[in-house]
Amino acid sequence: MIIGLTGKNGSGKTAVSDYLRDRGFTYFSLSDEIRDEIHKRGQQITRELLIEVGNELRTRFGPGVLAERILSRLEPGNNYVVDSIRNPQEVEVLRRRKDFALLALEADQTVRFQRSRIRGRENAAQTLEQFMEEEARELESDNPASQQIHATLRIAEIIVANNGTLDELHTRLDELLPPLMGGFQRPTWDEYFMNIAKVVAMRSNCIKRKVAAIIVKDRRVVSTGYNGTPRGAKNCNEGGCPRCNRMAASGTALEECLCCHGEENAITQAAYHGTSLKGATLYTTYAPCLLCTKMIINSGIEEVVYNQEYPLNERALSLLRECGVALRRHQV
Repeated sequence: MIIGLTGKNGSGKTAVSDYLRDRGFTYFSLSDEIRDEIHKRGQQITRELLIEVGNELRTRFGPGVLAERILSRLEPGNNYVVDSIRNPQEVEVLRRRKDFALLALEADQTVRFQRSRIRGRENAAQTLEQFMEEEARELESDNPASQQIHATLRIAEIIVANNGTLDELHTRLDELLPPLMGGFQRPTWDEYFMNIAKVVAMRSNCIKRKVAAIIVKDRRVVSTGYNGTPRGAKNCNEGGCPRCNRMAASGTALEECLCCHGEENAITQAAYHGTSLKGATLYTTYAPCLLCTKMIINSGIEEVVYNQEYPLNERALSLLRECGVALRRHQV
């Protein structure tokens, strides 16, 4: 999952990110994107320059630009912590991922000031008055491209009060994170298998349409097939199929087509390896044609799940129903 961190200066974002990194999360910071930009310009990093360049980047490329840069590097299935979120549009970008949650840290101003002084990062304020003045400029703005920490705090899913010790913060995180991380949504079996079929379709060598099927027994994939020319023949995309390569109109010159269908290949691959398909389920990216339907019925497959309709195949679908093969559509 992705845990985003927001909060005022000194509220404890670094402490939380350190906690998460110790537990296997990969760390990213929107502020580091700004620091990289400043380094490229050969300038000295100060707190004021971080704010200035951050606002400049949001103005030039959109309020969510820093989050866009980070999101493009996050792989599904891994755990990430993204620090220094200061604009609601950055949150909206990261919420494109369903496994994102925004955690806001809160602490009293005097506590945060003391932490800021101890940390001593980038010309930190040396008096409480200076700290308050700097903070006031960062919290709200009429400019949608500027930092808007108050607005960002208001849309957090989780708020953690952090006025105490580091041990107290860790104890609170120990309580919060397991339910949060356990609340992810796994794909259903239909989504799982149909998405596998869509990946298999990418291996197709047919230049006109990419189709694939997988065959499942006891929730195990026992065979896969994609459309293309027969074993040992020149691939369709290399000129192997006369019909496809002269771009014949749909429904014409079918006698010239050398490409085998995805369902056909999945069934014959199972036969080639001696695998029984009795009682199996076939997932296919397109509803089967009449020829593949007859093979499905005679191979003992009991259910067909398809993603998209195939043109001119009503006879095939009615034959499946007549022969007792369960049929349903599942789009992903």
